[in-house]
Amino acid sequence: MPILGEGHSSLVSEDTPFFRSLVDLDQWATSPGVVLQKHEGVLPYIPRSNVQGPLNLSTRGKLLVCHDYKGGYNESPTAPSYTFNFWPYCETFIYFSHHRVTIPPPGWSTAAHKHGVKMLGVLIFEGAESHGECLQLLVGPLPRQTYGAAKPNSNQTLPVSPHYARLLAELAYQRGFDGYLLNFEAPLPGGVEQARALTLWIALLEQELKRKVGPHAEAMWYDSVVVNGQLRWQDRLNSINLPFFLPSTSFFSNYTWPHPYPSMTAQYLLSLDQSTAPRPKLLSDLYIGVDVWGRGSHGGGGLGCYKAISHIDPECLGLSVALFGQGWTWESEQDKPGWSWAAWWAYERTLWLGPAALGEHVDVPPHEPKKGEPPCEHGAFRPLVAFFPRLPPPDPAVRPFFTAFSPGVGWKWFVRGTRVFESETGWTDVDKAGSIGDLVFPRPTLAWEDENGDREEAVPAATADISMDDAWLGGSSLVVSVSVLGSDADDAFFRCVWLPIQSLAITPRKSYRLSIIYKLSGPVDADIGASVKSLAPDLDASFDVTFVPASSDAPLPGGWTELLVDFTLAAATDIAVLSAAGLVIGFTCEDPTQPVAFTLTVGALSVSANPPSPRHTLLHPKIIWAHFAPDSTPKTHPLAGVLTWGTAVGMGPVPALTLTSPEDTDAAWVLDVHPAAPTFSYFNVYVHAYPGEGAAYAPETAAFVGTTGLDGRANRFYVDPACLPPELKDGGVSKARFYVQGVTDRGRVVDWEDCAFVDVDT
Repeated sequence: MPILGEGHSSLVSEDTPFFRSLVDLDQWATSPGVVLQKHEGVLPYIPRSNVQGPLNLSTRGKLLVCHDYKGGYNESPTAPSYTFNFWPYCETFIYFSHHRVTIPPPGWSTAAHKHGVKMLGVLIFEGAESHGECLQLLVGPLPRQTYGAAKPNSNQTLPVSPHYARLLAELAYQRGFDGYLLNFEAPLPGGVEQARALTLWIALLEQELKRKVGPHAEAMWYDSVVVNGQLRWQDRLNSINLPFFLPSTSFFSNYTWPHPYPSMTAQYLLSLDQSTAPRPKLLSDLYIGVDVWGRGSHGGGGLGCYKAISHIDPECLGLSVALFGQGWTWESEQDKPGWSWAAWWAYERTLWLGPAALGEHVDVPPHEPKKGEPPCEHGAFRPLVAFFPRLPPPDPAVRPFFTAFSPGVGWKWFVRGTRVFESETGWTDVDKAGSIGDLVFPRPTLAWEDENGDREEAVPAATADISMDDAWLGGSSLVVSVSVLGSDADDAFFRCVWLPIQSLAITPRKSYRLSIIYKLSGPVDADIGASVKSLAPDLDASFDVTFVPASSDAPLPGGWTELLVDFTLAAATDIAVLSAAGLVIGFTCEDPTQPVAFTLTVGALSVSANPPSPRHTLLHPKIIWAHFAPDSTPKTHPLAGVLTWGTAVGMGPVPALTLTSPEDTDAAWVLDVHPAAPTFSYFNVYVHAYPGEGAAYAPETAAFVGTTGLDGRANRFYVDPACLPPELKDGGVSKARFYVQGVTDRGRVVDWEDCAFVDVDT
């Protein structure tokens, strides 16, 4: 995370990040002072909207990504680490580790939920040492005293307790994730009896998850033990693992299948009589495993993953894909000469999106088929996203959309275009990861903005990348480089192109506000505007776009410019429409017959719902108090401790009353309390050493300390002595003032007048 200093000792929350045993889980739940209170700092899940667009999603398979990065919990807050940035193509994400109970870190859950993606933890049993806990899971914790049945029963079978189902559901609710992958890679000593009891326990877990977490919650079964209790991976759905799938939400097959198996799995499901099932099982509920590391996976994994996915065939066959170990791009390359984050990003983009240059060849290493498996042709390389539709984030009318184009890593930190922090080692903060602009990669698709549609010259070429050197907010920005050929056309003195940046789900007849912050460099004069267009070609849809003047005449710092527009979609449908937000770029150059190049740096893009009417009183979040609790540990630094603060909602100036009589039907005021009213996304923390007697504190000159978001707790920041500036870290100052600065879910940095401070004596 962006945090000042080195050698931090307390970046990890005191909340248990995972559990090594069920005993540990019980001890945590029953420890004095433990309160199963929801972590409000984790963004809750909101599903994506059904959208009117060019694709029929109802019969297509989905993508699940299972993240086994170095065994889990290896992201470093003070160094660049692997992050995932292809959420628009993903439906479910599993944060995997080999601990008994894996809890997804808060930032990963927030990052997934921003895009409407579900985040799952893992319950895993591996090896003979887990036999006892496999049984304990079913019967619950047992007392140490002598106990037994009141009367003997010769027909007694293994009972099933809801204890751990309830506790795991409570844990998912508290930490803000959406369910579990159930990975039983250990044989069940109780054979058929224990296997049958386990299927009942799965049903109890799914019920508890849906009751506590919500109807979207999942209990996913991994293809492992079978009905006789033996550990026998099937690589497909069949009769000896079917009883485990039926009470589950979904099924994750092993990945060592021969290529006929996906089709056999689909045929098997379609042959089932589901008339007695509690809910129909769909082909898309079957996630067929593909290992990016290639361990027995068809096609050899890596850049050859497309060979396996072509047999799963999400588009036509309708099966889903469970992609395992996608961190391969980082782990397999990080020790090679010349490796860097930029080199990884290029490699990662190739696997997922294809080459940056159109038509560029991607060399796929050869892979021999398994013994006895006939060879099959797969053709040239296809990126992973070629098999899955791009899905927009939740409707901005329900959850405001904001991105500062951060992949979740960086080396600097900017606040309103001003650099407040720089690190030689870099940082990782998945909580801050947003969309990288899903319509500009692998390359932007420009189009002439020509009312007549008769411009014949070639559309300018463009490339896109993430810059870590300059940003409006956060650690990075989107850079789009445009190359324009010379033209002899009579109207070439002024040319205009449309640059789509981000897909959206937009509901007709609702009013939205779009903000784009950018800057331009290059030998062109440009007239740039923000706009929104429909991506549903068969739908008669049009946008009414209105320019909104800036609220201040003062220019933005760092040469940035903000564009504000209000827009409404007119369409003959009540379903959200797949749309694109972007820039309309009209440009002139000195000699249009000569080629020219220019660059757009986009620092932020946000879309949110406007108030229902101009009469509504606009609400804005503010911080109203801050508090510092010093560490109770002896001999710690006097400024080590926990900052907390309170937030509230402001309503602006009190309006003059205009009521004409007691019978006036107009309310004196109407509040803007619709669901998407502004809230805080994260907070920046600063500190100012005592300036001396008679001198004034100034928040603008305070030293940046760090940001929130690592521990999933709301309105809280642990002050480690390592993150203090030298004049405070080394002592000798009698007092310090901490400032807490809020950043809203629309990317607005709250004015200092609406922030808070707390003074601490040293």
